[in-house]
Amino acid sequence: MIEPNVSLSCAAGGTAAAAVVATADYEDASGSPQPPTLSPTGHLAVAVCLGFIGTLGFACNLAVLAVFLRYRALRTPINLLLVSIAVSDLLVSILGTPFSFAASVRGRWLIGRAGCVWYGFVNACLGIVSLISLAVLSYERYCTMMAPNMADGRDFRPALAGVCFSWLYSLAWTLPPLLGWSRYGPEGPGITCSVDWRSRGANNVSYVLCLFAFCLVLPFAVIVFSYGKLLHAITQVRSSCASAASTRRRERRVLAMVSVMVACYLLCWLPYGAVALMATLGPARALGPEASVVPSLMAKSSTVVNPFIYVFMNKQFHRCFRAFFGCSAAERGSTLRTFSRVTKTLRERQVSAAAPSSVQATPPSVEDHQKADSPKRQLTLVALYRE
Repeated sequence: MIEPNVSLSCAAGGTAAAAVVATADYEDASGSPQPPTLSPTGHLAVAVCLGFIGTLGFACNLAVLAVFLRYRALRTPINLLLVSIAVSDLLVSILGTPFSFAASVRGRWLIGRAGCVWYGFVNACLGIVSLISLAVLSYERYCTMMAPNMADGRDFRPALAGVCFSWLYSLAWTLPPLLGWSRYGPEGPGITCSVDWRSRGANNVSYVLCLFAFCLVLPFAVIVFSYGKLLHAITQVRSSCASAASTRRRERRVLAMVSVMVACYLLCWLPYGAVALMATLGPARALGPEASVVPSLMAKSSTVVNPFIYVFMNKQFHRCFRAFFGCSAAERGSTLRTFSRVTKTLRERQVSAAAPSSVQATPPSVEDHQKADSPKRQLTLVALYRE
């Protein structure tokens, strides 16, 4: 009579025991009580989304890096900044998504407090690297347009400095939680880790506000300023020089590519930032587990969005991608050979517009650049890319 009672008791209390284990694991990882978690169906849906994001993000970013290394024509300063973003996204797919996927499958965090801190630090650092790299990319284009001495497409020093700045800036803002200013812990339903958004102490709130201001608002302001100035300059060029229609089309195409990249990235990250601020400054438990996990999934989807923009909006990346996977024959004239599409100096065009009697030079053709004995002209790149 005792054994059936014991078996029945264990069977009836199986779910409660699992909940107790999950709560103990969560408290061990964060030091705070466990928030409401997802239903089994919710965990399954999140696991499917994370599996899709992790697999596709890994494959696409790895393909971008392989194509970049395969074709010398892609090795330009601008593309070096894009490759930095691809590296950070690839590392997220390797070092972050598999652990959150496993946690979603099991319904709880699996690798303890130390693993939670490591996961939160790595993913926060790599995410900030992507956003800062986009800001550096926009500012580099703005400086290239305004400064003639930055027009050399073979000078990698500004791009390398921008890449180093992006990573060091990110480290400067993600190391403080390891040193006592705020902390890393589980977020949402407890299947991912990040900055501890739920703590209301002054130490944590001050860090969250600074992180939001300097790692989301400030880079976005740089992006808006840089591309706003660039768009204004392109409009001036269009009004002052009606003979360079093809050059203007190329410039607009490049501007559209980076603008879509920025818009998609902010679409992925702004909901996450808003939810983080609401969790820190809003009413306690104002967000349910579903409302907190969806912005996190949107943020992780940026690792998939960026490679698709590289391939389908950048003509040269698209051609090299097709040639790399055998979808088309390698075109010597467009894929493997470097084409530097340059524009005349903006100041030169403005002077020509102010003095109609002066002779206005036509944009240099590809053949002119291929002649070794042709005289060099003072050029500034509004948008340097390879086609």
